[in-house]
Amino acid sequence: LVAYIGYVGLGAGVLQALERPAEVRAAQHLLQQHWELLANHTCLRGAALQRLVEGIVQAYKSGITLQGNTTSLGRWDFSGSFFFSISAITTIGYGNLSPSTVAGRIFCILFALFGIPLNLVLLNEIGQLMLLGVQRCAHRLEEVFHWQKKASLLVKTCALVTGLLLFLLLPPVLFSDKEGWSYEEGFYYSFITLSTIGFGDYVIGMNPDRTYPGWYKNVISLWILFGMAWLALVIKFCINFLE
Repeated sequence: LVAYIGYVGLGAGVLQALERPAEVRAAQHLLQQHWELLANHTCLRGAALQRLVEGIVQAYKSGITLQGNTTSLGRWDFSGSFFFSISAITTIGYGNLSPSTVAGRIFCILFALFGIPLNLVLLNEIGQLMLLGVQRCAHRLEEVFHWQKKASLLVKTCALVTGLLLFLLLPPVLFSDKEGWSYEEGFYYSFITLSTIGFGDYVIGMNPDRTYPGWYKNVISLWILFGMAWLALVIKFCINFLE
């Protein structure tokens, strides 16, 4: 318990030192823009501007953005709804999109109530298949090359490196191409997603200025499922190490 509280406290201190100055600068810049806008456009009133800003923020949370004289829709089409369903039952919960109707919220509760256990069962089965494949490869190497501990270590290392490539190191290249993110942003999104932290600051397929292929969200959904199973095995190894 002491180690846990100390670790969280350490994280809080480091994050405060790193992020607080940027937050202060952003707040000062926003306030400066606010007063400059009111000063340059005297027809505007502070209360009316505040209501407009609140309306834009609420619309953005609902998935609606302004594009000239029109608005963009599409977050609740089938592919967007499918991706939301995946993020719900995997407990990622990005928070950038949520049901706004009473019926939608009630359905989301019932859907997640049965979907989360189903997702856990599937992840467990995928993880067991991955472990079985690793064990069979190790056993095969032991038979062919008469290795013992070396075979197991070699196969586990190969599985770890392969998982790193498939689920953490290569996907940021795709995100850089489709989303316009930097490699660091894509890597950050990959880990935050597969670990089910899901802050929601980066979410795929949400830029109204970009056109996404039809297969994109479906492939990412499969990547999430298999990547979560792989990362769960890595985290389980870390748990065993700590215990």
